[in-house]
Amino acid sequence: MENAQRTRHDLLRELTQTAPDTLMGKLLRTFWQPVAVADSVAPGKARLLRVLSEDLTLYRGESGKPYLIGGRCAHRCTVLHTGWVQDEHVRCMYHGWRYDGNGQCVEMPAERTVLPDVKIAGYPVHEYAGLLFAYLGDGPVPEFDLPRKPGLEEPGRLHFIRYQEWDYNFFQGTENSLDATHLSYAHVWGKMSRFGEEVTQAIPELSYEETTAGIRQTAHRSPTNIRISDWTFPNNNHIVGPGPRKGDPWTDNVTWHVPIDDEHTMRFAVTTVASTDPETDKRFMEDRQLGYNPAEHYDELFVEHRIPEGIGSQQVIATQDYAALRGQGRIVDRTKERLGASDTGVAFLRRIFVRELEAMRDGKPAKSWRRLAEAAHMPIQIPEPA
Repeated sequence: MENAQRTRHDLLRELTQTAPDTLMGKLLRTFWQPVAVADSVAPGKARLLRVLSEDLTLYRGESGKPYLIGGRCAHRCTVLHTGWVQDEHVRCMYHGWRYDGNGQCVEMPAERTVLPDVKIAGYPVHEYAGLLFAYLGDGPVPEFDLPRKPGLEEPGRLHFIRYQEWDYNFFQGTENSLDATHLSYAHVWGKMSRFGEEVTQAIPELSYEETTAGIRQTAHRSPTNIRISDWTFPNNNHIVGPGPRKGDPWTDNVTWHVPIDDEHTMRFAVTTVASTDPETDKRFMEDRQLGYNPAEHYDELFVEHRIPEGIGSQQVIATQDYAALRGQGRIVDRTKERLGASDTGVAFLRRIFVRELEAMRDGKPAKSWRRLAEAAHMPIQIPEPA
């Protein structure tokens, strides 16, 4: 019994570890991950980026092409992002060593010769839907296909991006995506959310199906209130949600929880909605331009138990999620939880992750995840007014 308990504890811990030498860190690195908002770095500029417990340098060459290389110069280990971008290269501000977009050192001004084997990390970057994605794994780089969603590519849609850093482990946000029951409680906490208004607080009947891309979650609240979400392995959720006001068009919401390190998460949320009339479009713009980050308002949430007035409807929903997930601690101790029937999705998700991690541990091929052949069916039926 003691050995079994220790094994379960170790498996649960592995789900939260993100460094390059951990199983989860290696697994996440075999997928394209969003690492920055595209306009967070301008042509000819560089910035520090920490992702998956690794410090890196993100820069755009003078052409505007993005690159992602190691965070420190191989010479005396100072940070590279404080240096100069020249053409498509970065030059270290300390002694002038210069690196190309693959991390290869191509110039050592004070040395007689350039040592050919001086290379820091270098990762491919792909720009999509207003985000910069990187592939941080070893071996062949997969086609950029799995993260794609039709709702992010259709013309004639308004497009909004929100980036926030939250102070808890990424897997808590990932599990939350497969927990449809929390909507009935978390999303009425502090303030009635648009989800609470439109989807109602009815407790759903839940079902889950593994797909080629991830998990299809179905929450059945009534014959006219069936919600389906499209979760994509390993850390992306796609749902449809209500607009700022009743009668507004529903939105496609695509969210990633990407580890900064084990206790901090980058949350990328991309929302698109069909453009309709100028007044409605303006309302969507205003709803999403407010910059409230719940992680910067701990006392307001956890001492005063309140959500401030005047923030957008999407931020109310995000704040409720943050309060529930940060309330678990920076890294929740899953050995102390008591799962029930409503946690079927969380248990299903964990089994898939454990399966993939065990395959990696045993040197066996993991599942070849592929984008859905057809766009996910995501109905927006809601109950008729009483």
